[in-house]
Amino acid sequence: MRMKGLPTALSTNPKSLPARENSCIRVALDVPLQKLFEYSLPEEIEAQVGDRVAVRFGAQQKIGVVIEERIAPELARDRIKPISARRDDAPRLPQDWIALMRFLSGYYQRPLGETVISSLPPRLRSTKPLPKKVLKSVEAPSGTRFVQMHQLTELQKGVVERVAAGFHAYLLHGVTGSGKTEVYLHLVARTLERGQQALVLVPEISLTPQLEARFRHAFPDTQIALMHSGLEDIARTGAWLAAARGSAGIVLGTRLAVLAPLARLGLIVVDEEHDASFKQQEGLRYSARDAAVYRAKLAGCPVILGTATPSLETWHNWTQGRYERLEMPERASPGARLPTVKTVDLKQDPADQGFSKKVLDEIANRLARREQSLIFINRRGYAPVLACEACGWTAGCGRCTARMVLHSADRRLRCHHCGAESQIPRACPTCGNVDLKAMGRGTQRVEETLAARFPDARIVRIDRDSARRREELSRTLEGIRRGEGDILVGTQLLAKGHDFPALTLVGVLNADSALVSTDYRAPERLFAVLAQVAGRAGRRERPGEVLIQTRYPGHPLFAALERHDFAGFAAAQLAERRSAGFPPFVFEAALRAEAPKLDQAIEFLKSAAAAVRAPDEVSVFDPVPHLLTRRADFERAQIVMQSGSRQALQDYLKQLTEHLFESAPRHVRWHLDVDPIEFD
Repeated sequence: MRMKGLPTALSTNPKSLPARENSCIRVALDVPLQKLFEYSLPEEIEAQVGDRVAVRFGAQQKIGVVIEERIAPELARDRIKPISARRDDAPRLPQDWIALMRFLSGYYQRPLGETVISSLPPRLRSTKPLPKKVLKSVEAPSGTRFVQMHQLTELQKGVVERVAAGFHAYLLHGVTGSGKTEVYLHLVARTLERGQQALVLVPEISLTPQLEARFRHAFPDTQIALMHSGLEDIARTGAWLAAARGSAGIVLGTRLAVLAPLARLGLIVVDEEHDASFKQQEGLRYSARDAAVYRAKLAGCPVILGTATPSLETWHNWTQGRYERLEMPERASPGARLPTVKTVDLKQDPADQGFSKKVLDEIANRLARREQSLIFINRRGYAPVLACEACGWTAGCGRCTARMVLHSADRRLRCHHCGAESQIPRACPTCGNVDLKAMGRGTQRVEETLAARFPDARIVRIDRDSARRREELSRTLEGIRRGEGDILVGTQLLAKGHDFPALTLVGVLNADSALVSTDYRAPERLFAVLAQVAGRAGRRERPGEVLIQTRYPGHPLFAALERHDFAGFAAAQLAERRSAGFPPFVFEAALRAEAPKLDQAIEFLKSAAAAVRAPDEVSVFDPVPHLLTRRADFERAQIVMQSGSRQALQDYLKQLTEHLFESAPRHVRWHLDVDPIEFD
């Protein structure tokens, strides 16, 4: 991470005209240093805060963003070089966007230059001019016509009326099927009528197509800018420009959309706010949900955090009076009721090929009634382990401390951590046994078992292997909604946000693994995913049923699910976290290191902890290896830091990162994760 010998600001442009007096600026550049860089403005160039500029940095030409202007320079005038040009192919970045970048940089302890530049689309980071087709983005303001598809229920009307203009954070706590999307549409309509823009965030790309279709139908005259990582550079840049120019009335996207500048921001919606996908896991490790709340505060607009299963942090913020809770405890469709949830005791009804007799019988009943069933297993591939029963060998990844997953469709072994692949061996490499066994089950094996049991059924499998392309996934989901499928097999891609009218049965396999996890967040995540997948059943007049196969039918988590009692579950979980000293009752960060050898990573963490003394309010724990110690040929370890004072932790982290940016050895890769949600 260290870069020595770099000048503070270099520019070689002998033909530049002399710089004007009082014309020094500070520019954010994407370099691994926690500082801004001073440049001067030649007579012929005008540049203000928020402008993108081209500058010389060492031997390179770079794109930077002006952060401060008319500054008192820290360097001698003859050492400050001029900028090369101001880029006028995109709107000037607004002040509230700059303020958001400063907040993210400071809170998540990343250089401001990296934060600013990485938040721009790749095309706007380049010194090359934008393609003409990007510059032809629609300039005209969006229309505001709203085509109402459904009459609001009294509950929905009450929620819409309670959301007031001005900054306020609302927790929209609505059960699955309660019509949260209809509430979003009406709130967006009000925002557009005021001449403002709406930002709508969803956790997964898979949810974008159906929500996009709803919004395009409801707002046929409004330009909608889509923003997610699956877009090509030109499309993403065009959407960014439409948002920044104000021509897009609605910006719809995944977590990266929260970083887009909006000219007239008037509403932010975070759908499925509990979802872990809102936390970035590389580079600037920000929480899009938390960034959305801060951004709404900067813009002075309401932010809606919608979910059936709030994160415990959000629920805690409501109990402490920071957020207002808007409750929708009933389903919106006439006659629709929440599904009945039952456990299937595998000690009494043992599984055969992964299925209990009870679940198979209920699938058969749905087939007879021409209703759909969903079998949920959160594990893709054919089997998680390929093993030799003779000697105990298992197929492991050579680059990670993880097993390879068997994928039967293309006869390959794959590591789901680093992406490594290999052929299936003909025999055990240890003892030569040719009778290798697939152990455990993934979606592919479940699909195979169901096809053998119900040969006439139309089985549709949806996971990241079967739905690699967005268009293909959209067509498949639309076909399911039309009834083109009898049994659905899927992972979390099917667990949230989808509305399948004919689906009345959900069967859950392999739910117990999270109950024995060492991760204190595992029960919260299990409850959320089970409640979400259960919510796919019975969304119309036909009743829904959920069967959860488990060896622990008396577990309190399942009892809360059966009662649809999120409040009781959350209270119990928060009590456990308070007594154990876990978030949200303490604030947390993790310093992580990767090195060719584990002792190098451990030694780096020890020296970092010793170099910067922690105050009494901050606890710094000993370094430990990750559960997945080796990934992609690097050994990994981490230190966890906790404090009851957010400010004390932030002050300590600032000193720590300043030290690390200056002195970290080159053979160690490190990053700091503030408010971590993953510890594997």
